[in-house]
Amino acid sequence: MQDSLSSLRKRAEAAKTKKAAYGEDIDLENYDIAPKNAPETESLEDLDNEIQRTLLSAGVVPTGEGRAGSFLLLDNAVVHRSQKEESVEVMSTQQALKKYDWINDYYWKAVPPDTDKYTATTFLENADGYFIRALPGTKAKMPVQTCLLLGSRNATQTVHNIVIVEEGAELEVVTGCTTKPGVERALHLGISEFYIKKGGKLTFTMIHNWAEQVGVRPRTAVIVGEGATYVNNYVCLKPVKSIQMYPTAKLEGKESFGRFNTVAIAHPGSEIDIGSKVVLSAPKARAEIVSRSITTGGKSIARGKLVGEAPGIRAHLECKGLILQEKGIQLAIPELEASVPDVEMTHEAAVGKIAKDQIEYIMARGLSEAEAVGIIIRGFLEVGIRGIPEELKKEIDKAIAATELSSG
Repeated sequence: MQDSLSSLRKRAEAAKTKKAAYGEDIDLENYDIAPKNAPETESLEDLDNEIQRTLLSAGVVPTGEGRAGSFLLLDNAVVHRSQKEESVEVMSTQQALKKYDWINDYYWKAVPPDTDKYTATTFLENADGYFIRALPGTKAKMPVQTCLLLGSRNATQTVHNIVIVEEGAELEVVTGCTTKPGVERALHLGISEFYIKKGGKLTFTMIHNWAEQVGVRPRTAVIVGEGATYVNNYVCLKPVKSIQMYPTAKLEGKESFGRFNTVAIAHPGSEIDIGSKVVLSAPKARAEIVSRSITTGGKSIARGKLVGEAPGIRAHLECKGLILQEKGIQLAIPELEASVPDVEMTHEAAVGKIAKDQIEYIMARGLSEAEAVGIIIRGFLEVGIRGIPEELKKEIDKAIAATELSSG
């Protein structure tokens, strides 16, 4: 372990100034490392009312009702962890490292620490985060909820999460990422490594609800085994300064499946650079990437890439964007790459405005123009979220309903 950690540290040290492949380059020197110490609480309901309201805005239920477990990271300190079902384990990554020797087989294995300066910084800070494990052959009745909360101004939150779905297990995770009121400027660096073993299924839903001057740099990699399924739902509807992410699923088991659903709005002053990539390297693997983005004056970049490396694979990529304001920018970048003949991969991309005849059609039923536009936008966003459990869809619908755009 020490030799391995020593090697990883050398790689991270060498990458401390390495720029990311995409997105605005953020100067890490402009931020302090967020505090690592805070008192733990047995219940999220023990937190003050302001924080509880903030958690709710990101889809996190303080009562824990309807949840298999809960986890809260405030700045860089674990302040709450609990579990209600025996089918799952919920603890911090640092606790898992102490409890299980085998965790070394997963620790910084899917995401290299020298990917860029954001991963390097997270490694060198020995970041904590959530460790969630679905036990073999089990199916959690309810989702596990986690929250990554930024509570300090001009601070950097460094996070390292590991999720393992053992053979034949099924797990749903809902994560809310948000800032405390009054924290307008900060930086979030989040590393997530997911492992889904033979016949397992993970549905992961992330709701971002940051402040307007927050920079966000998540780095996620998912390893999917034989006959296993990974479904990723990402929602970001509130103003934020800068997001750049490119989560990648590697379908390494035959007949595995991966899907990314993304719904995002780029408000004035925002740059939302969100991509998804699926590498299909096993026979008969299948994948789908669906992106819906709206700009009301910000810059929206929707990247999507499918890589076919095995025979018999099927995959589809779909990027659609709406421009609602003159200064908004939409950029769709779909990519298909195949290295074997027996593959079927397709893509579809469209960028434009709301058709006038659509608005007039709805207005003919007695609605105002604003109400008609609201209905069209809600329908556009909701189309991007499909194939997920009804319980999780309710969380996303709440987030869409909370936006000004949906008010009609």
